[in-house]
Amino acid sequence: EEAYKVLKELGIRPDQLPWIKASDPALRGLGAKPGDIVRIIRKSPTAGEVVVYRFVIAG
Repeated sequence: EEAYKVLKELGIRPDQLPWIKASDPALRGLGAKPGDIVRIIRKSPTAGEVVVYRFVIAG
């Protein structure tokens, strides 16, 4: 739900996000399936935390 709110604020569709395959090791254990949107939080020494969203595709 949060991801879709962000998409609405940005004025984009889910398929316009960068893609990530459902078989990606980073998604293991999350139960993500094609069509889902996942939020990824990356720690950065210069920017602190960076939040990115990915659209899950088959594969």
